[in-house]
Amino acid sequence: MKTMRWLLALNALLLSGALHAAESGTALKSDDIKAEPFRDAKTVAKLATGDKVEILKKDGGWYQVKSAKTKGWVRMLSIRKGAATKSGSSASGLLALGSGRAGTGKVVATTGIRGLNEEELKAAKFDEAELKRAESYATNKNTAAKFAASGKLTARPFDYLPAPK
Repeated sequence: MKTMRWLLALNALLLSGALHAAESGTALKSDDIKAEPFRDAKTVAKLATGDKVEILKKDGGWYQVKSAKTKGWVRMLSIRKGAATKSGSSASGLLALGSGRAGTGKVVATTGIRGLNEEELKAAKFDEAELKRAESYATNKNTAAKFAASGKLTARPFDYLPAPK
């Protein structure tokens, strides 16, 4: 039951891109403004640390922003929503921790998202050929061990989380 509530909350958070419309923001670091929300998209301008932007919308791990220079897409982790402050109160520190940002603008967490938007999720269809292709990448333990040894990789044990109740 807890897992289901957690998943629903996560889905609501990921699909809430519309809530980000028309918010102000500040560049945490220098970054490229891209024509599309992709790492390899054409760079249309540069964003400098401290530049003010208007956040128009969100798509996956990207914000569409309007800056003094142009309009385009910037990585979400390069933008802090709201006005930049030199020193924050304890409340702003708590809010920063909740957003994955704290300290002097250093990112302390990653987004870990693929970036599927609501339209892509609704349009998704089962593709047996793609499933078979994904399954073809599976290997056995011996092959995996040989691959790891060839790359001088070593196993590091860790404690698994307890099973949900």
